[in-house]
Amino acid sequence: MDSGSIWPTDKLTALRLGRRLVAEVPASRPDRRGFVDICPARSEPDAQAQDEGWVRSDVERSFRLEHWEYDRECMDGFDYDLGAALIGSANAPDEPELSAVLNAWGVQPDLFVYPWESDDPR
Repeated sequence: MDSGSIWPTDKLTALRLGRRLVAEVPASRPDRRGFVDICPARSEPDAQAQDEGWVRSDVERSFRLEHWEYDRECMDGFDYDLGAALIGSANAPDEPELSAVLNAWGVQPDLFVYPWESDDPR
């Protein structure tokens, strides 16, 4: 990982294991909430490891990042996507580029949590 971005060990490990992480970020308006999510790419070796009952770590994963905003009033139900807006998206081929994208977006690594620890509706 780039030395300009310090990742908590558990979150960096989660990314390398292919786990999705989410950060809540400021929204454009008070009636909205914003989230950035990182989805590590999965490969054929990941699928094979899963079939065998284990999880493969990969320091050379690529990542998909998306910044979404949601209407606060719709977030609690099945219609969370009503009024949702994709603010930005990016692909990062490796960990240094992941850090570069997050830096450009002004999102610090220590903001990221596991999806179940967030209010992200996805």
